[in-house]
Amino acid sequence: MPNRQERFENRHDAGRQLANALTGQHHDVVLSLPRGGVPVAYEVAMHLQLPLDVLVVRKLGAPGHAEFGIGAVVDGDPSQVVMNSQTVEMLQVPERYIEEEIQRQKREITRRRHAYRGDRAPVNVSGRRVLLIDDGIATGGTAKAAVRALQQAGAATVTLAVPVAPASTLDELAGNVDDVICLATPEPFNAVGEHYRDFTQTSDDDVIGLLQAARDASNAE
Repeated sequence: MPNRQERFENRHDAGRQLANALTGQHHDVVLSLPRGGVPVAYEVAMHLQLPLDVLVVRKLGAPGHAEFGIGAVVDGDPSQVVMNSQTVEMLQVPERYIEEEIQRQKREITRRRHAYRGDRAPVNVSGRRVLLIDDGIATGGTAKAAVRALQQAGAATVTLAVPVAPASTLDELAGNVDDVICLATPEPFNAVGEHYRDFTQTSDDDVIGLLQAARDASNAE
């Protein structure tokens, strides 16, 4: 018997449901937060017949607790760093640690960029209506950093669309974007994965394959 919290079979199912909710809206490009957001975004991009690309964002983890974010680095030219100053101050994170963590995550961003896109240039967002997608949001730190980077890159509008997130986080993010679309806001909210029957980790190969499939579909039109 399925857990009562489960709403989506997997990320592709979540993407198809999200695509239906987005039907009739007008956007120019779909950007995904990798890796888990890519299967969701793929389904949306195919349904809306829009180009798909990734925006690589890496969380800056707290000392000894990599999953606890103290900020984020967003891929770009130049890359952008967004810090949570309150958390940094509360944890008294040393400046040297922050700089080393930033450099470490920049190296991972470079690796992923080359793996996912090769030598291809990223989709241009300047003056375009961007649909930013992930497989879900918990605290919102990564999404907030991504939105800020897109706005600084000149996006005309940024709409954040996710299958599931806590209402409190969406309220915090709403003031940073032009629109927020979310299918489910369950309470209590513990983790994104609780709302998927299959939340198997998305691999680099999965991301590369879906991005290629999206390009092939776009070229065939």
